[in-house]
Amino acid sequence: MEDLLYKVALTRIEGVGAVIARHLLAHFGTARGIFEARPKELTKISGITERIARDIPNGRALLLAEDELPLLERHQIQPLFCQDEQFPERLRRLDQAPVLLYYRGNAPLNGLRTVGIIGTRKPTPFGLTQVEKLVEELRPYQPLILSGLAFGVDVAAHRAALQGQLSTVGVIGHGLGHIYPSSHRKTAEAMLEQGGLISEYPFYTKPDPRHFPMRNRIVAGLCDALVVVESPRKGGSLITAEFANIYNRDVFAMPGRLHDRHSEGCNWLIKTHRASLLESAEDIAYHLRWEARATPLQAQLELFTSLSPDEKIIVDLLRQNERLHIDRLSYESGLSAGRLATVLLEIECKGMIRALPGKRYMLVN
Repeated sequence: MEDLLYKVALTRIEGVGAVIARHLLAHFGTARGIFEARPKELTKISGITERIARDIPNGRALLLAEDELPLLERHQIQPLFCQDEQFPERLRRLDQAPVLLYYRGNAPLNGLRTVGIIGTRKPTPFGLTQVEKLVEELRPYQPLILSGLAFGVDVAAHRAALQGQLSTVGVIGHGLGHIYPSSHRKTAEAMLEQGGLISEYPFYTKPDPRHFPMRNRIVAGLCDALVVVESPRKGGSLITAEFANIYNRDVFAMPGRLHDRHSEGCNWLIKTHRASLLESAEDIAYHLRWEARATPLQAQLELFTSLSPDEKIIVDLLRQNERLHIDRLSYESGLSAGRLATVLLEIECKGMIRALPGKRYMLVN
């Protein structure tokens, strides 16, 4: 818990963003090491002024972090720090990625195929139909559907995923203590049971227009493929597509009629070779060399209901943490070493988990 305090506090230092925070971590090794460093040592790091170097040890950021920790526990929010094993691998090597994410949900952020679906907040009926059609076509490949929980294409993608029994995660531009827009609360609550919500902002951070372009870089970084369904020539979707191209993600756009303002952005992305033309989910599967999954998510859910209480505890822990050491599983589950070994073997025989080197375990997606 003490280490977590320093990790959260690192993100609350005024004047220290993700890039500088990574420089500090590279030099001092840990978040705690940064707060224990002397100001003279801190100023050796690029971007650290004398004012920031004085502010770091004064404790203000630590006080803010102390207020945050009880909220994380109370609301079952998982902090994902860039040095932790659970941190999304797709973001780990991106300099612009946050050093800390707040995640609430049950979908693994590593391992699953991930498709981001974005677009205008004011889609046409045709655009909404295309979102539903695309998600339905993606079902055999069992990807996680990623978007931003905004009006229009975003929420349509989340709802289509929920309807199709696909995991779906929303990246939000405010703290997890808010749902914006509030009209999407029911959808967000359903996503917590079949996916999750993720944010880089402290719990009580209110929605702010300045946050949403920053949110877009996380959407772009987390996905394997990004799909723009409908977009005007200027807008957040094109910003996200630009990030995705910088991060070497596969970007796709659905074409529209010439001079239709709802499709100007998509047509421009295709015209300028910033996106591949998308006609169906098969285009994504072809580019990413995906094969259809043999076991659909629904079958896994049915198998889950047949597990014993002890088996369900272990599966739930692995859903929340993705990979866990056997000692951590024993501690979190309260099972004895002998009972845990039996339970792990039973679940592994059912094909739901996999043993990894170093006595670690993960879910089989």
